[in-house]
Amino acid sequence: MSIFEALMLIAFGFAWPTSIIKSYRSKSNEGKSLSFLLIIAFGYSCGILHKIIYAEDLVIILYIINLLMVMIDIILYFKNRKTTQQKSV
Repeated sequence: MSIFEALMLIAFGFAWPTSIIKSYRSKSNEGKSLSFLLIIAFGYSCGILHKIIYAEDLVIILYIINLLMVMIDIILYFKNRKTTQQKSV
């Protein structure tokens, strides 16, 4: 297990709750990019696959937690988009 990989994932992991809270409270996608979120989710998925195939260790838990947070943000993105579309109709 690489301590630096774990620290990187922990650091990134602290950013996602802030993003999720902002999305939830504002009910807006302002400043959000679906393509960015999907690319990040893809990256975490690749990290998980790497851990499963080549280097099983506990860091996989950090990848999974981060991926789950990104998925929550993606769900909020679609929820907020629907809310915004309903307001404009």
